[in-house]
Amino acid sequence: MAFGFIKKLNLIKDQLSAINQQNNDDKALQVAQFLEDHLYNHPKYKDSKRLNKHEYQSFSQYGEDGIVQEIFNRIGTTNKYFIEFGVENGLECNSLNLLYKQWQGLWIEGNPQYCQEIATRFADMIGNQQLNIKNSFITAENIESLFEGAGAPAEPDMLSIDIDYNDFYIWQAITKFKPRVVVIEYNATYQPETDFVVPYNATRVWDGTSFFGASLAALERLGKQKGYSLVSCSFAGTNAFFVRNDLLNDVFEAPYTAANHYEPARYFLYHKNGHKRGHIPA
Repeated sequence: MAFGFIKKLNLIKDQLSAINQQNNDDKALQVAQFLEDHLYNHPKYKDSKRLNKHEYQSFSQYGEDGIVQEIFNRIGTTNKYFIEFGVENGLECNSLNLLYKQWQGLWIEGNPQYCQEIATRFADMIGNQQLNIKNSFITAENIESLFEGAGAPAEPDMLSIDIDYNDFYIWQAITKFKPRVVVIEYNATYQPETDFVVPYNATRVWDGTSFFGASLAALERLGKQKGYSLVSCSFAGTNAFFVRNDLLNDVFEAPYTAANHYEPARYFLYHKNGHKRGHIPA
């Protein structure tokens, strides 16, 4: 009787697994069809200088990996050094794909458990000094001292900011360091004509609502003040991409405005094809 019960449980487990796989396959097909209908065939994305058609996802949340690659295809690299914070366990961020392309860089993560996972999982890259991990809660007051303490170069090739609340103020506070490319999360709830920024609170974290970060218009304004131009947003409406003005060289689509590059929130596109992401098992 016990054997029969176990056999039934295994059968149910197999059936649920098959249903789950079918659901995943259906979602992948729906995403592919949506991208085909909207991203690849829509006139908005036909300009050869527009970056969205270059999107692909290796480890990024959406298509950021492809946009990052295409930006550096156009402007070249120098030190191949990145700084990224808000990386969680490191397996879904904008710079992991760069590590596999022999870049080096700094991750800053405020959660000590995530940092421990990174220390174990990426022990090889940390051991050969390709990756530096710092556990610290980031504020506008400490951000540059964290860079300095880690020995980051004054002009890293890329800076990626995603801490879900004070992003605007963190970028604003970075004055001694001049990254060539800045990737920063924007709040797509607010349309491109709306200049919105949450009030600064050094200890505040995201509460899961639409009250976080800054609108694309606010980030466009900040970018101009700091000498950067908005060259793209991810199609899913999550990240904005800025290039330092001295590197534009007429290879990106103008005008460099929120009105031109805004993408609405399309979080339903979240899907990772292929195997579950990993490195060295923790």
